[in-house]
Amino acid sequence: MPYTKSVIIIILCFLSLSIKAQDGLNAIIGESAISLNHNASKEYSMNFAFRSRYFLYDNERFQYQQQQVDIYHFSTFKLNFNHKLSFGIYYRNRDWFDTGSDELRFTEQFNYTKQKLGVRYGHRFRTEQRILKNKTIFRQRYRFAVDFPLNGEKLDIGEAYLVSATEGLLSLSKPDKPETDLRISTQIGWQITESLKLQTGLEHRLEAFNLVAKNNLFVLTSAIFKI
Repeated sequence: MPYTKSVIIIILCFLSLSIKAQDGLNAIIGESAISLNHNASKEYSMNFAFRSRYFLYDNERFQYQQQQVDIYHFSTFKLNFNHKLSFGIYYRNRDWFDTGSDELRFTEQFNYTKQKLGVRYGHRFRTEQRILKNKTIFRQRYRFAVDFPLNGEKLDIGEAYLVSATEGLLSLSKPDKPETDLRISTQIGWQITESLKLQTGLEHRLEAFNLVAKNNLFVLTSAIFKI
């Protein structure tokens, strides 16, 4: 699949250039997640997830420090073959670790996907209301993603696949100036069984680049169960 190979090369080049373009790395952060997906019907599916985030490198030294734990739920309604509408509720706990404010978040999401020659293209539009102790942040997000099997056009059990995405974010809140972020990620996954996928990869986050930019690298790991 020469087209697929070209997509891989382009995405990896963008990720490499994005990281090298910054003056320095602020932090390396690990993020591990367990996700449970269930199709209740042809039109309705639900997702529950638990996620842990922890520092691996911070303050110019390597260390392990737990930052937060998250739990969230999404309900997704299939409008037709290519379009989906989702609503989510999300809780983040940082009080346990003295690393910031707890957060309650509500999410509205629209997905458009299209598949061609084994490559799936996805456009995701998301709005969020992030309720913290001292303020509420209204965040708008757009993500473009591609994913495809690394062997042929169909993903079979025991085979690997690649997921890559780029996302722009705009955060608005009354006490603060508008904040813009950019995220670029590449992950490799394996279809272990019909009901289990494992994924790992990297995500580069350029946060608040219109204000005082922060340059963080995330190490992502996840287990995705279909129940």
